[in-house]
Amino acid sequence: MELEAWHLLVIPLFFALGWLAARVDIRHVMQESRAVPRSYFKGLNYLLNEQPDQAIEAFLEVARLDPDTLELHFALGALFRRRGELDRAIRIHQSLVDRADLAQDQRMNALYGLGVDFLKAGLLDRAEEVFQRLETGVHALDALRNLQEIQVLTKDWQKAIVTAQRLEKLGCLSQNANTAHYHCELAASAMLRGETDAARAHLDQATRVNRRSARACLLLGDLEAQAGALDAAIAAWRRIEDINPAFLPIAAERLVQAYDRMGRHEQAVRLLQGYLEQRPSPDLLHLLFQTVAARQGWDAARELAAGELKRNPSLRALDDYLQASNALRPEAMEGRVESRLAQDLVHRQVSQIAYYQCGDCGFKARQFFWQCPACARWESISPERLEHE
Repeated sequence: MELEAWHLLVIPLFFALGWLAARVDIRHVMQESRAVPRSYFKGLNYLLNEQPDQAIEAFLEVARLDPDTLELHFALGALFRRRGELDRAIRIHQSLVDRADLAQDQRMNALYGLGVDFLKAGLLDRAEEVFQRLETGVHALDALRNLQEIQVLTKDWQKAIVTAQRLEKLGCLSQNANTAHYHCELAASAMLRGETDAARAHLDQATRVNRRSARACLLLGDLEAQAGALDAAIAAWRRIEDINPAFLPIAAERLVQAYDRMGRHEQAVRLLQGYLEQRPSPDLLHLLFQTVAARQGWDAARELAAGELKRNPSLRALDDYLQASNALRPEAMEGRVESRLAQDLVHRQVSQIAYYQCGDCGFKARQFFWQCPACARWESISPERLEHE
């Protein structure tokens, strides 16, 4: 293709248009940069230099100078909450909620943030009021979850049951396991008040929503035992064998006591031996040791502890062995004092290293809890005590 003369005139024109466009872009960027408060850049500089306190103050200055910076307000509120400065987070979210020029979706976002602030601050009644206003809309699922947390904290189990049902209707994962615990809590309270029929009704509900509720079986057995129906109590407790054998250490102590009350001591020993054949358990072994010592004598108990020491050496087995040995030792005071001192030292160490632990947050306790006191998860604590030397 031949180059025409007018083509030479087009090339400078393209250069001129490109230069003009660049000038316009640069001018626009410069105008925007002048519009941003200097405090914003100071805040960024503080963040880059890992000075979060100074950065927060700088961003607060930006928020004061330019109230339209909504995203910055939301970011500051979340940052204050994470840092534990809940009063400042509440003030920011409350100021956003009170603004008349806010769009509805932005107001709902601010309201949800305010509810979380109240919840974290322990202002449960104010948090509940806020989340109730958010039960419909985009925040409905999270609002109901927070409401349920509040209801559990305040032990309002009836409301927690209703909230669990609403969560399932919104597509949340099955709430059956937790709902069963809510019914068990109501049953336990009714048992303390002597309201047998109400307790039984709640336990029936717990079993209906969760057929594998070990706690419901244990409480039902306790209810039957209170009424003197020991055979029915044993039948309820032994359902743990099929429902969740992990809870056998908790059920076994009840079973041994019931068999003892009925005079069926040997049956209790055979039951524990059968459990141990199915699943090794230090707690069950210690219970068997105590049962054998009480019903068959210290000779049989020491033989049991000695066998365990050979198979699985542990401080708990040594503690049991020393206890049986001291019970059989002649009354020679000098040797007895030394042995008793050794046993006391071992027993004290066993008490210090044996504990229940939450599998989710690692919380440790000397007693068993159905709900972890630290993370509030149900059945996250193993019913078998752990030992760490």
